[in-house]
Formats: sequence, structure tokens, C-alpha cells
Amino acid sequence: MDTNHTVIYFNPKCSKCRMTLELLNEKGAEPEVIEYLQTIPSKTELKEILAQLGIAADQLLRKHESAYQEAGLNDSSSEKEILDAMMNFPILIERPIVVHNGKAAIGRPPENVLEIL
Repeated sequence: MDTNHTVIYFNPKCSKCRMTLELLNEKGAEPEVIEYLQTIPSKTELKEILAQLGIAADQLLRKHESAYQEAGLNDSSSEKEILDAMMNFPILIERPIVVHNGKAAIGRPPENVLEIL
């Protein structure tokens, strides 16, 4: 992958996503925008993102979504169960995620992504 290539996993209904995208564009990053609710990252991609973020799957999980209950998840769910749920219910993936130069950041707040540019 091109080291200057920037990707944002994006939900257009999310204000933090829109603010993060605007910030990236202001910085000249011109990211590839992936609307992850339509183009769901593969399990391999999710594992790679988790490694780049340096976090466990449960730390990338939106536990307040109704899909959390629907997927049958709880505080003792395994990494595999969480990743499977994220594949079936991508709304559970925290957003926005920006990947740049082999590193990743969650744009909450949007300024967090500046650390990896």
C-alpha cells in the first residue's frame, strides 16, 4: 500500500465522521472514503485495524447500539464473537477510523487523527 495513502471508514450520518473527513481534507490528506455500512471490512481488515490501533476488539465496539443486544454480545464475549458480530452488524464498529502509513486512529475527537498524519 502507498505510504501516503489515507483511508477513512466513514458513516455519512455521523457528525464526527463528517468533521474528521473535513479535517483530513483541510490537511491535504485526500482520503479514500469507505462507507463501512455498505462496504463492510473483512475480518482480516478488522484484525489489521485493531493491530494498527493497538486495541482489543471490545474497545472498537459500540456497546450502546441495539445491535449489541441483537448480536447476543456481553462483557465476556470473545474476540471471535465480537468480530463475527461486527461483520453481521457493522454499525457496531466505532467510527470514524482513519488509517494512514500503517497506523490507525479513531476520530473521537476528530483531532485524534492528526497524530498519525
